[in-house]
Amino acid sequence: MSGELAEADLGWHHLHMDAWVERFRQHLEGGRSASPHTVRGYLSDLAQFEAYLAQQGLDLLSATHPAIRGFLSVLTVDNQATSRARKLASVKAFYKFLLRQDAIPSNPARLVKSPKLPKTLPKVVPVDELFAILDAPSQKTALGLRDRAILEMLYAGGLRIAELCALGLGDVDRSGRVVRVMGKGRKERLVPIHAKAIRALEEYLARRGELLASPSPHQAPEALFLNFRGGRLTPRSIARHLDTYVEQCALARHVSPHALRHSFATHLLGGGADIRSIQELLGHASLSTTQRYTAVSLEQLQEIYDRTHPRA
Repeated sequence: MSGELAEADLGWHHLHMDAWVERFRQHLEGGRSASPHTVRGYLSDLAQFEAYLAQQGLDLLSATHPAIRGFLSVLTVDNQATSRARKLASVKAFYKFLLRQDAIPSNPARLVKSPKLPKTLPKVVPVDELFAILDAPSQKTALGLRDRAILEMLYAGGLRIAELCALGLGDVDRSGRVVRVMGKGRKERLVPIHAKAIRALEEYLARRGELLASPSPHQAPEALFLNFRGGRLTPRSIARHLDTYVEQCALARHVSPHALRHSFATHLLGGGADIRSIQELLGHASLSTTQRYTAVSLEQLQEIYDRTHPRA
């Protein structure tokens, strides 16, 4: 009888844990307005941590400070510092949530230090190379015109790739040259874009109907940028197309869609834009995030100085 009771208690406990994880998911989606990608990442990290705890005879509610440190030490073998830091952030967010819900008496993750991250500067594409990439797509096909418009928009507005993929037809004011963007945390911002990007967009829109010509159950006629079947483009697809154009230009560097955002900010800064304006354009919540671009500019100045000063 006692064995049956213990089994019943264990089953209830696991159900209880699942309920807390589900509440955490709802908190991320509702309270923190996290993107679906972010929510998946948090829950995946939490599931990995829960599996580790099970091996130690613990669960999420009974985890201890040493257990969390042990989890990080195991991750050290196969994961970079950035990955370990992200997984720890997921665990810390979960326990902060549980503490606020009075589900635990204290936060076992509070004093666990995050791995020291290497300081990396944003990867910036030189202006001449970037212009070559923008000019690479064909102007004779609907898909080529689409890709040209995508690259122009990414560089013109400094958009995140997910922000661009989420754009609908009604999000662009072509006469006002403004794009309405839904950023991180579902924060909306208006981003100006230049006339060349608008022209590239209009040339694509004139042929966009060709991508919807063949009926398909996965079509998304409300989306601004479509794949060849008429569905909404994904970040992975755009990255693949960009790789093709970089190879076509024979550039000796990898260029990600995010590098166009970095280049947008750095080139504006180099042209005299103030850091606060760039922060607004990028949709950064913290000025310290934007200030990384000043480090890039200083590094470029140092390089120019070393190359050109007679005594350097």
